[in-house]
Amino acid sequence: MKGLVFTEFMSMVEEKFGIDMMDDLIDESGPSSGGAYTAVGTYNHQELVDMVTILSDKVDVPIPALINAFGHYLGAVFTKKFPEFFAEVDNTLDFLKKIDNHIHIEVLKLYPDAELPVFEFDDSDADEFKLVYKSERGFADLAQGLIEASALFYKEKFNIARHDQNEGNLHITEFLLSKAN
Repeated sequence: MKGLVFTEFMSMVEEKFGIDMMDDLIDESGPSSGGAYTAVGTYNHQELVDMVTILSDKVDVPIPALINAFGHYLGAVFTKKFPEFFAEVDNTLDFLKKIDNHIHIEVLKLYPDAELPVFEFDDSDADEFKLVYKSERGFADLAQGLIEASALFYKEKFNIARHDQNEGNLHITEFLLSKAN
């Protein structure tokens, strides 16, 4: 997993819970990287999972809720760091359609070793947009937070239904988005 995710997670923890909490997470999780992350480095995603698990115990917030909150935080960061991706379209659904065929291609130009999830969409139903997330790392809660953050950026509201399943080591989540009134 790219270091940008780790450095932003650390920023979120420091902002929301304090620098001492971040130090505790690194001390208690004992990451093989030593907890020294750079945005361009690549690290084992298990290090992030371990820190989130410890944080969940410390602040008494369920792991899925913490990962979703991180998705919101990361989404806000992305709108500032990569405004060009958001400026190319004027709504959430058009933005989500670009993830695999445009945004991830650009990410791979910068980080050729990035292991990105796959996103597929189906917009054939005028009332419901289907976005399918596939990854071996199983961060669907992060993906949902990013989807919700994107909707906030475009000032849109959606009802999001979700169906999770696994096929061997592959985590697959189907998100069904419909406009909220």
